[in-house]
Amino acid sequence: MATSDAARPAEQPDGNAYEFSVSELSHALKRTVEDAFGRVRVRGEISGLKRAASGHVYLSLKDEDAVLDGVIWRSSAGRLKFKPEDGLEVVCTGKITTYPGRSKYQIVIDRLEPAGAGALMALLEERKKKFAAEGLFDADHKKDLPYLPEVIGVVTSPTGAVIKDILHRLEDRFPRHVLMWPVLVQGDSAAEQITQAINGFNSLTSDGAIPRPDLLIVARGGGSIEDLWSFNEENVVRAAFDSTIPLISAVGHETDTTLIDFVSDCRAPTPTAAAEMAVPVRAELIATLLDLAQRQLRAQNRLFDHAQQRLTGLARALPKLTDLLALPSQKFDSIAERLRLSLSENVNKHRLKLTGTSARLRRGLVSETVRRGQDRLGDLEKRLQTAMTQRQKERRDRLENVWKLVRSLSYEDVLARGFAVVRTADGSVVRAGDSLASGDKVEIEFGRDDKVSAVVDGTAAPPKKKKPVRKSKLADQGNLF
Repeated sequence: MATSDAARPAEQPDGNAYEFSVSELSHALKRTVEDAFGRVRVRGEISGLKRAASGHVYLSLKDEDAVLDGVIWRSSAGRLKFKPEDGLEVVCTGKITTYPGRSKYQIVIDRLEPAGAGALMALLEERKKKFAAEGLFDADHKKDLPYLPEVIGVVTSPTGAVIKDILHRLEDRFPRHVLMWPVLVQGDSAAEQITQAINGFNSLTSDGAIPRPDLLIVARGGGSIEDLWSFNEENVVRAAFDSTIPLISAVGHETDTTLIDFVSDCRAPTPTAAAEMAVPVRAELIATLLDLAQRQLRAQNRLFDHAQQRLTGLARALPKLTDLLALPSQKFDSIAERLRLSLSENVNKHRLKLTGTSARLRRGLVSETVRRGQDRLGDLEKRLQTAMTQRQKERRDRLENVWKLVRSLSYEDVLARGFAVVRTADGSVVRAGDSLASGDKVEIEFGRDDKVSAVVDGTAAPPKKKKPVRKSKLADQGNLF
């Protein structure tokens, strides 16, 4: 497409072409492309999908021969009916523009649709096979629903008719405490919000400020496969599988099927049916309880009647009480009579023995027995006195002999024969003269506690020669003491 006259710069007088700056040329191309392709629909396969932290989505559309870069701004990404993935064939609606910073052209997408229901169904079947191979759909992992939950958690849109249908049905059947976690049930961020809601309910504690639900219901009204696609996302399926709280999926109408239906503990065809599965009918439950109570009462009455009849029958076979006690009573009377006679005989026997014993007790006999005892006691006293006197004499003689021996061995007797003991000022015995020095004070002890003090003058007598001592044959006899 040719540029307009306003966009074409005038030629220079010298015939040279006009010199564009890079920015001028890039913006001119941008205006030209946007004017020529104001709004287009492009079909292609998604490749290189990337979500930026800003919320924008970047991708490429490709076919057999070409590649077209694309971008979905954050405001448009939140309105998407399904979550785009690599390999999915889609139809994009938007405008073609350029990116001067990299000399690239791209499509700014404001609407994204699958290339057909067949593409989504193929992706759905692929995911279904993947999850089935991992065992997420196995019946062994499914939990039983509580018969009468105290708290029910509902994950759905707060503005739709689904929550009203659930609350109305619960009110009719059996009113319960309901906690609703509001989420989007359609669009690009719906899957993430549903995942957070399921995980959030499971993270609650039973003793917390918000009670932990005993049952979860994930619900949404009917719609196309694109509208229900959020419930086919992997994060939603895995959150439902990991839920420790029993979960009922009630997504779409009875003919609609999503992957969360296979992984949940129970699937309800509609949200209303999910409420019916969650609780029993209160009136029917009361009627059942009353019927069971009456049946129990009748059964107890029959049991008592049967027991009474059996007891009456058994009582007829028992003998009379008088017959049972006749023989023991007669035996008791016989033993009582024998006991009375035995007691009387025993008393008479001991009375006779006492009379015989008292007859043998005479005054003279008692006096003679006392006298003999006194004589014997006096004889024992004399013998004891004699033995004590003899023992004292023996001990005294032995003590005197020991004392004489001690005196003969003590140094006082030696001193009495003319010897003396020399002690230093500290009381030590001087055993040799060379242990004293001139000027040392000493104390000389003689016999009979006679002591004098002296001072060493320093002179000493020459040592005497010791006479050889002949060894006596008696030397080997040892000390007698």
